[in-house]
Amino acid sequence: MAQITNFAFIARLRSDASHHVIRYRNGRIRQSGRGLVFWFRPETASVAEVPMDDREMTLFVKGRSADFQQVNVQGILGWRVAEPDRVAERIDFTIGLANGQYIREPIERIETRLAGLVNQATLQYLAEAPVRALLDAGVEPLRQRLEAALANDPALTEIGLAIVAVRLNNLAPSSELERALQTPTFEALQQKADEAMFERRALAVDKERAIAENELGNKTELARREKQLIAEEAENARDRAAGLAEAQKVEAEAEAGRIRIVEGAKAEAEQAHIAVYRNLPPAVLLGLAARELAGNLDTIEHLNVTPDLLAAVMREFRPAPAGAITEQ
Repeated sequence: MAQITNFAFIARLRSDASHHVIRYRNGRIRQSGRGLVFWFRPETASVAEVPMDDREMTLFVKGRSADFQQVNVQGILGWRVAEPDRVAERIDFTIGLANGQYIREPIERIETRLAGLVNQATLQYLAEAPVRALLDAGVEPLRQRLEAALANDPALTEIGLAIVAVRLNNLAPSSELERALQTPTFEALQQKADEAMFERRALAVDKERAIAENELGNKTELARREKQLIAEEAENARDRAAGLAEAQKVEAEAEAGRIRIVEGAKAEAEQAHIAVYRNLPPAVLLGLAARELAGNLDTIEHLNVTPDLLAAVMREFRPAPAGAITEQ
């Protein structure tokens, strides 16, 4: 805002570069420009100050769709003064010369006019389509519609205003309708979530089954190998037993052969020995037996000779009668 300093009957005004100042005297423009500094007489002067920077205003429009559903639109509208002299002619930007404040409310009047134009174009757009189509289209078609409507509106051109930008950040139905519209989507999403969960569970079950089958296969393979190992060990045991039996049989046969040979030799020797003694007279055999007995006895303490024994011995040593035949 302009800074005004009063000195008795004269005053000085200093304005910022972002404001266009117009000084009137007797209904005529005496000075006009941005960032002016000048002296003036308060009782004969009138000063208007027009802001030249970009301004923004909040947009909030409630309308109905073609199917009579409430839709809310929110956004921001940017505007500026393109021709300050023309704006000053149509809207009162006069400031008080005592404090530099606006006497009227020119900014509010401009924003009210802009809001009316935005509401008209927005309501017309909303009434052309049902709420589902509006929500599916989003804010961009409405934004383009508002830009075109405001840029081509002669009311703004006549007063020297220009639209800088139209930004819409929300186009939504009422809370009740929004919940109703969200229900099918929510249920569809919930169904997809359930399906995904079921698929994860099925996949987990398949993996668990595959793991169980793999473990069962491993156990079956181990059992088969164990059975094969047991069979091989039994076969080896049978082979070892058969080998041992064969070895024992061979050893037994060898031992039997050795025994047969030894016993045969002993028998032959005994037969030969018996054959030697077979042709000897009994007296000789008795003497040999006595000698053998005497050789095996260590000490003879008593010897009993009976008459019968002595007679038998004497008969044996007595010569045979002449003409007797000796039995062979």
